[in-house]
Amino acid sequence: MPSPADTAYMASDPPGMPWLGMALEHKLYPLAGRAAPWFAAAAALLCALALYIGFFRLPHEIVLGEHYRILLIHLPASWMALFIYCAMAAAAGVGLFGPHRLSAMVASALAPTGGVFAFLALWTGSLWGKPSWGVWWVWDAQLTCALLLLALFLAVVMLQTALDDARRADRAAAVLILSGLIALPVVYASVMRWSSAPHGTLLVPSLGPGTLDTLLGGMLVMGAGLIAYTVAAALTRLQTVILERERRSEWAVRLAGE
Repeated sequence: MPSPADTAYMASDPPGMPWLGMALEHKLYPLAGRAAPWFAAAAALLCALALYIGFFRLPHEIVLGEHYRILLIHLPASWMALFIYCAMAAAAGVGLFGPHRLSAMVASALAPTGGVFAFLALWTGSLWGKPSWGVWWVWDAQLTCALLLLALFLAVVMLQTALDDARRADRAAAVLILSGLIALPVVYASVMRWSSAPHGTLLVPSLGPGTLDTLLGGMLVMGAGLIAYTVAAALTRLQTVILERERRSEWAVRLAGE
């Protein structure tokens, strides 16, 4: 017999397809557990390769010094924070207007990782700004928008944990995430204008073609590593969210008893 929580969840399943949600979550849980270690291993290898490129393949730069290597982490982290927020918005939109709750779980699983990358982009941007502007922080559009993106991620995480009712938390978080989409064009524009900032005007002319190609290649490798890490972290977190939501279901009770 289904528990009261399972019966309540069934009301949100598509008409004529009872237990579809539980079947998907039941199948996704072990699949996520098997896939996460592979993505984690790929992330470790790719990030290690990118760091090797950054420390050993990129030469010393006379004008920029050594701190231009920070871009190897700063830009991929900024890209990933934006990408994760867009993925969260898509999942939240499906969960808010669609019939299935699994997409809301995906949005919840992505939020902590997005917050980590937003903080990393903010931190490395500050490190990059110190030698460029002489201070750790200025109200530059890029740093300010990175701070706004971090605040949105933290707000989603806090909202999900503050409400006891999972469905209310999902709806409230979805509204917040979709409302934050208004700020994304500004954030995107600020991130993509890095080459027009004071340090960006020095970067491209001062680096030779070979060095610039190596830097861009390292960024792409680091970006691939961060994508693999995002998938691994989201799958691991998704397992936790599924167990929290389905702890009274028959399959979760059996799993806990094993």
